[in-house]
Amino acid sequence: MSFALHWPRTLASRLSLIFLVGLILAQALSFGAQYYERYQSTKNTMLGTLETDVSTSVAILDRLPAAERPDWLMRLQRRNYGYLLREADPGVPLNPNDIPIAVHSIQAALGGDYVLTFSEIPGPIKHFQAQLRLADGSPVTLDVRPKVAPMSPWLPFMLLGQLALMIACTWLAVRIAIRPLTRLADAVANLDPNAHPVPLDENGPREVAHAAMAFNAMQTRIADYLKERMQLLAAISHDLQTPITRMKLRAEFMDDSAEKDKLTQDLSEIEHLVREGVAYARSVHGATEASCRLNLDSFLDSLVFDYQDTGQDVTLAGKNGAVIETRPHALRRILVNLVDNAVKFSGAAEVVIDGTADAGLSISVLDRGPGIAEAELADVLKPFYRVESSRNRSTGGTGLGLAIAQQLAQAIGGSLSLHNRDGGGLCVTLHLPAKA
Repeated sequence: MSFALHWPRTLASRLSLIFLVGLILAQALSFGAQYYERYQSTKNTMLGTLETDVSTSVAILDRLPAAERPDWLMRLQRRNYGYLLREADPGVPLNPNDIPIAVHSIQAALGGDYVLTFSEIPGPIKHFQAQLRLADGSPVTLDVRPKVAPMSPWLPFMLLGQLALMIACTWLAVRIAIRPLTRLADAVANLDPNAHPVPLDENGPREVAHAAMAFNAMQTRIADYLKERMQLLAAISHDLQTPITRMKLRAEFMDDSAEKDKLTQDLSEIEHLVREGVAYARSVHGATEASCRLNLDSFLDSLVFDYQDTGQDVTLAGKNGAVIETRPHALRRILVNLVDNAVKFSGAAEVVIDGTADAGLSISVLDRGPGIAEAELADVLKPFYRVESSRNRSTGGTGLGLAIAQQLAQAIGGSLSLHNRDGGGLCVTLHLPAKA
C-alpha cells in the first residue's frame, strides 16, 4: 500500500502549512544550534572541572590513612565518575581511534605524578576505568561513566508552549490574509445586477483597498450597463406599441377574410409580446417601489376574490395572520403571473400559504397541468424560454411570465422555486425572508 502526499486545495490550508512548517523548521534549527552550543560549553566546563577535581580527590586519598579512605569515597563521588579502593575490573584496552576526551583530562591532571592504566569495561553501559597506585602502594580505580547532561524538566513544556504560539500566530496570519479574499468572494457570490449595488468596504491594506475599489467599480459598471439595456428594451417596446395600434386600426377597415383574421391575430400576439417586454424591463427596477406593511391574509383574499369574481377556479388554503413589510405591487404582480400560468395550463389554481413572518413565509401556487420536465425547471425562469411541448406560442406564452416573477421576487428579497407535484401538475413557491 502506497501513500501519496497531496497539496492542500484551499489557500488557507496551504498558507497555514507553509507558515507552520517554516516556523517549526526555523525553531528546530535554532533549538539545535543552542543545544549544541550548550553541550560544547557544558563539556568544556566539565572537563576543566574534572582535572581540578580528580587531582584534588587523589591527593586527599593519598594523604589519608588507609583506614579513613573508605569514609571519604561518598564525599568524593560525582554524577559521572567515582573512586574504588581496589583493582580495576577486567576489561580491554581503549581503542586508539576512539579514546574518550575525559582520558586526556585525567592524564593532564594525574599523569605527571602517577602511572595510569586505562581499560574499557564491557557491559550494557559503556564506560572506562583508570587505575593508579598511591604512595603506599594501595590501588585506586577511577570509574568514569560518561552521561549526557539531563534535560531540564521545564524544557518540554517550553517547547510545547512555543509550538502553540507558532500555531496561534500562523492562524492569525492566515486569517488576516484570507479575510479580504473571503469578503471579496462573498461579495461576488451575492452580486445581484438587478438590485442596488452594495459597495464593498475599501478599508484595509493598500492591496485589499485596491481590490475592493476595483470590485465596486465593476459592480457599478454592470449595474449601469444593465440599466441602459433595460431602458433600451423598454423604449423599443414602448415605441412599438404605436405602429402596432395603427396597423390594427388599418386592419379593421379591411374586408372580412381569412387573411384579415390571421393579420389581426399576429398583431395581437406582437402587442402582447411588446407589453410583456415592457413589463420585464420594469420588473428589473422593482426595488424602487416603496415598502409598506400589509396583512398577508387580507392581501391574498383580495387577490383570490378578484379571480373568483371573473368565474375562474382559484382557491386559497391556509391562514396565519402574518403582517409583513414588502412592496405590494411587486408581490401582486408575482402572484398574478403565477396564478395566470396555473389557470392557463390547468384551468384551476390553488394558493397555499405556510410559515410565519418571524421564521420565513412561503406562498405556493399549485395546479394540475402538464408540469415541466425536471431538466427544464431551472431554464423556465430565464427570459423568453418556453417549454415547446406544453407551453408554446399557440397558448399566448412569451416566456417572460416566470422571468418577470423571478425578477420581482429578487427585488423584494425573496426567491422562486419550482417542482412537479405527485400525480401531475406544478408547484411554484415564493419564499419570503424572515422578519428582520
